This record gives sequence, structure tokens and C-alpha cells, in this order.
Amino acid sequence: MEIAERLEKQRVLLSWLEFQVQTTRETIRRLEHEKAEEARRQEVARREMRWKVQPTRTPEGQPMLHRGNCGLYERGGGLLDRQEVVTFFEQFPGAEMCDVCAPWGSLGIDKPAARGGQAATGIEFP
Repeated sequence: MEIAERLEKQRVLLSWLEFQVQTTRETIRRLEHEKAEEARRQEVARREMRWKVQPTRTPEGQPMLHRGNCGLYERGGGLLDRQEVVTFFEQFPGAEMCDVCAPWGSLGIDKPAARGGQAATGIEFP
């Protein structure tokens, strides 16, 4: 086999290998994006099934319970599971619930009576 023929075969091989590298890089980028999107979706789902507490702003006020994904209160500590919410209401029976995110629905309880300046009381968990 002549040098020119061997050189041409090596150039073709290099071109094919470069194509394979480019295809592999694109696949890796796509998979990394899919992985990040899946992690984001899992975090959204986790927040939707949890709750968070907004501390009271005044000494006479009551803390407020929000769903984990409520945009009205985005600061604060960690997310609570159902048992921690039950404990929260045992410690703060007069706590309020956000009217926007409606945490009572995800807790499987009835909507608390209109407060009219009063905190929700007598919440019963199934």
C-alpha cells in the first residue's frame, strides 16, 4: 500500500473519530441536562409534599403554615413532613394557614373556618 493511500485512510479514520467524539459530547451534554431537569422535578415534587412555617412578625401574632412550594414565604428553615406539622399544631394550636397555597388540602383536612382576625383552632388530622 502506497504512502498516499495510507495517509488518506488515516485522514478518513481521524474524521470518523472526530465525528464520534462530537456525537459523544453532544450525548453527554443532553444527558447532563436531563439529569439536572430530573433533579429539579424531584425537588419540586418534594416541596409540594412538604410544608413550611412562617414565624410571626409580632409578639401577639401567630405563625403561619404554608405548603413547601408557596411563593409568599420563601425564606426560613427546612421543610416539615406531616408528623412535624401535627407537632407544630400541637405546640401552636392558634397557628394560621396561608389562604393562597391552601395547605389544608395537602394535609387532607377541612378548610379552617374564616378567621375574622382569629387564628385557626380545633384542627383535626385524620
